[in-house]
Amino acid sequence: MKFSSRQDIETPIDEVFGVLSDFESVERSAIRRGIEIRRGSDGATPSEGMTWDATFLMRGRTRTVGICLERLDPPNAMTFAIASPSISGGMDVELVALSPRRTRMLVTIEIRPTTLTGRLFIQSMKLTKKKLDRQFKRRVADYARMVEDRFTRLA
Repeated sequence: MKFSSRQDIETPIDEVFGVLSDFESVERSAIRRGIEIRRGSDGATPSEGMTWDATFLMRGRTRTVGICLERLDPPNAMTFAIASPSISGGMDVELVALSPRRTRMLVTIEIRPTTLTGRLFIQSMKLTKKKLDRQFKRRVADYARMVEDRFTRLA
């Protein structure tokens, strides 16, 4: 199952990448949303191979997911691998400079089942795909607005 969204942000590409790669801020945001997150690597600066373990409640069950930063190409892209006992997948974030002060952000998440339980989970998600697509696009748009707001406050 695949989700994707594209947002144009009125912020230079370097600033957008800086916000996206501020993993401490992303971790704090996840904790505020009720996600328990533990960083596996100790590095303060973003680097390939960084890992996280996230535990959260979804559809009435506690889920645990491992996340690994597989590719870091400043300021153009980041690729994450996602793995859990029943699902695997990845997330790609690509940035394209449209002008010196405008950036296009493309976010794609793809998940695949690895077990029968995962297949049932994905199948139940397919039943509500349109709703999940809208939620995903809304969250990416909210994040893009937050990046713009953060830049305008600092500028």
